[in-house]
Amino acid sequence: MVEKLIGDQRQEALAKLKGWREVEGRDAIAKTFVFADFNAAFGFMTRVALVAEKLDHHPEWFNVYKTVEVTLSTHDAGGLTLRDIALAGAMDRIAGA
Repeated sequence: MVEKLIGDQRQEALAKLKGWREVEGRDAIAKTFVFADFNAAFGFMTRVALVAEKLDHHPEWFNVYKTVEVTLSTHDAGGLTLRDIALAGAMDRIAGA
């Protein structure tokens, strides 16, 4: 089982991410990705899905046209873990952020 990030370890992990914010009222992080069109947004989601399967860690996300809203939290750990940080970093790389 993975452990929740706390204290300095949490702050150091979050500092490595660009544009991600902590979710108020939850131990989670979120980011909104905006693409040129639906095709680009869906392509991003498809590429992320392949990575998420390999990590066995799946995002909460919502897509409307060219916008993908993502929330990451490790449910079996009850909050933010290194799994979330890894998936957030992969999403940023896939999006070209």
